[in-house]
Amino acid sequence: MNFLLSHEQQVFSDSIRRFAEKELAPGAASRAALPGYPTDVARQLSALGLLGITFDEADGGSGGSLLDSILALQTIAEICPRSGDIVQAGNFGPIRAFYEYATPEQKERWLGRLLRSEILISLGMSEPDAGSAATDLRTTAKLDGQGYRLNGTKVFGTHSAEAELFLVYVRFGPGVGGIGSVLVERGTPGFTIGKATRFMNGEEWAQLYFEDCLIPRENLLLGPGGFKKQINGFNVERLGNASRAVAVGRHAFNLARDYAANRVQFGRPLCEFQGLQWKFADMLLKLESAQLMLMRAATRLENGLPSGHDTALAKLACNEAGFHAANESLQIMGGLGFSEESTAQYCLRRTRGWMIAGGSIEILKNRIAEGIFDRRFPQRSSLSEVAE
Repeated sequence: MNFLLSHEQQVFSDSIRRFAEKELAPGAASRAALPGYPTDVARQLSALGLLGITFDEADGGSGGSLLDSILALQTIAEICPRSGDIVQAGNFGPIRAFYEYATPEQKERWLGRLLRSEILISLGMSEPDAGSAATDLRTTAKLDGQGYRLNGTKVFGTHSAEAELFLVYVRFGPGVGGIGSVLVERGTPGFTIGKATRFMNGEEWAQLYFEDCLIPRENLLLGPGGFKKQINGFNVERLGNASRAVAVGRHAFNLARDYAANRVQFGRPLCEFQGLQWKFADMLLKLESAQLMLMRAATRLENGLPSGHDTALAKLACNEAGFHAANESLQIMGGLGFSEESTAQYCLRRTRGWMIAGGSIEILKNRIAEGIFDRRFPQRSSLSEVAE
């Protein structure tokens, strides 16, 4: 399989790199330390057409491929890890699910504002008792007149402290077939956003509370039976996670390489010590191998989407390679890498989080094993009503 970029893709990537090196690289370390979403950079990236890359031009997108969006994400994240979050938010995650399943009226109402970075969308999926076991969710949506009344709570949503629109997984009835999703706007009566809490990587999330929250029927995204559709689309989200993991790991690798080439100890540059040379060789091997797994998953599509098996392999490889590179790079850079003067420590924190978010590495291994043996391996001790 040929993973070489086409001429157009290479030109696309090069143009993004030139912009990022000029506009984003100088402030990368300070930007990583700032709380809140970098709206100023988001507006710049929106103006460059780097949000909604795979969306149809008629909807305000660029009509590009999944690989195009991955190239944009990785190019930005490798130079400025924090700015990579913007490309992620504008192409993967809840905005992708919204684009796939929203009605024309819903797109007319929200998509343009999302692509112009005027508002953010956040995913309400995890709950206090439903994390990896997403089908255990308890947030309910009951038909009430011309709308749905929501009750429940959500946790750990990226951008939930700042978002204006929320794509919320809800239970319309029992079993997997009873799960779907709705759209909820900030400020809706009965919808409360809790106090912001910081993740280890510096991002903030807020618990979402729904207490007899009534939303109009036109805010329905996917009704009962929609869960499997959403999870199939979730493979694209996982590739966004994987793309950033490798790119941010490569950012740390580049920092450590430059440091080792110039830092002198015991009368010679660090790069002349064999022990460090082997660290760099191991890092590069893992990063390059993971990138190939990512490219395969992004180009071997089924009905326009990557397969669950390819996605699990790619995300696992990229998560582990990115974290390994960040961890080793920080060690090589010593006290400087551990300091907030450098983005090395930020890369370590970011890559560690992606080993949990979007499907933990343990869940991914379970999914890979199912592909190996071509059978399901249910994790429940017994079949409950929720799993039916």
